[in-house]
Amino acid sequence: MGVFFGTDGVRGVANTELNCPLAYKLGRAGAYVLAKKNNHKAKIIVGMDTRISGGMLEAALTAGICSVGAEVVSLGVVPTPAVAYLVRLYKADAGVVISASHNPVEDNGIKFFNGDGFKLSDETEEEIEAVMLGDESELPTPIGVEVGRRSVCEKAVYDYADFIAGCADDKLDGFKIVVDCANGATYKAAKLVFEKLGGDVTYLSAEPDGTNINLNCGSTHLDNLRKTVVEVGADIGIAFDGDGDRCLCVDEKGDVVDGDMIMAMIACDLKARGKLKKDTVVATVMTNLGFKLMAKEQGLNVAVTTVGDRYVLEEMLRSGYNFGGEQSGHIINLDKNTTGDGLLTAVTLLMTYKKAGGKLSELASIMEVLPQVLVNARVNNQNKHTYMENDRIKKAVEELEAKFASDGRVLIRPSGTEPLVRVMIEGRDQELITAEAEKLAQIIIEELG
Repeated sequence: MGVFFGTDGVRGVANTELNCPLAYKLGRAGAYVLAKKNNHKAKIIVGMDTRISGGMLEAALTAGICSVGAEVVSLGVVPTPAVAYLVRLYKADAGVVISASHNPVEDNGIKFFNGDGFKLSDETEEEIEAVMLGDESELPTPIGVEVGRRSVCEKAVYDYADFIAGCADDKLDGFKIVVDCANGATYKAAKLVFEKLGGDVTYLSAEPDGTNINLNCGSTHLDNLRKTVVEVGADIGIAFDGDGDRCLCVDEKGDVVDGDMIMAMIACDLKARGKLKKDTVVATVMTNLGFKLMAKEQGLNVAVTTVGDRYVLEEMLRSGYNFGGEQSGHIINLDKNTTGDGLLTAVTLLMTYKKAGGKLSELASIMEVLPQVLVNARVNNQNKHTYMENDRIKKAVEELEAKFASDGRVLIRPSGTEPLVRVMIEGRDQELITAEAEKLAQIIIEELG
């Protein structure tokens, strides 16, 4: 992890940790590094979610990009995966997203995509940081007609919606669907997609005001979606996060269908149609043990990475796989897009569901979810990577690992974006694993908080 870049771009509280001077410097350095090999005036597209701080940061970022002679095309509010797709469609040199995903409104972030629609490698991020920390007088300072300019693309969300709708091979007539847009970046794109595909759709949290993104809604707060699905008698509920790169679902009973279950259903369908490369799904260490049991029964292989969509993607590219993701609903289908895409995941699952027939709960039962509990221990951000250097914490972790060695597992990891150490325990006894996870989390808080 670098000075500025974390596991998913540059994140922080907007206007303090992530302020306008930092956004300006990031724009200058990012544009310079990503475009310096070109012999033409670079074009960089910029999209954002619905946060109130988005316009402020876009202005500063745009100024930085234009100051080194690159052009900025503002896409307005679009999902993160839209930028990954549109950077290729529009033949841009790079794309930027201003978003903090599922985080609260006070946070924001800036992340880059290269001209091929992929998130930047560690090496490229380090190069950008080196420029930011170095002598900025070495950067170009164009004047007159060589200064970059900003333009606005009004059709971006429509082009992205056309792409997503085009990934469907059938209409959704006869389906009753509830969609929670998290008052975020999918609020317009989702409506455009479902208008094309049909179905009886009820929308929740699709009226962003700049301050209500992820507020008791979206993929991190499913209660309202679960309640509404049952009340209206829907076949399925779909929830996106603030920037639209994640998707979780709810079945007709109001039960949660998480990313592992979504991957299980889609992967089995892809395999049956001969479209799952090497019959392999890429998952993370957080993936439920039930997924691995399902995979064995269905003849699927599972490649396991550390937590983070970037690591899932790296393994997919390195080993020639085309499908993978996370329990959080961040799912990547490389045959369609270069990053996690919530709308694409939703449409793909709906097509799988329609072909299978029956109820979503029946389709999802292909995987048995073993009890799993995740408890967050809030700590000093500087301490979150050093938990195993603490003797008390180390002893407690080792004791838990021994306790669950034969019938479960223990996973402790620092959050990539927040001042948290996450304690995950999996086992057969829900009450026991919950008590043990909370006990360990409290020890971590006491030692590192």
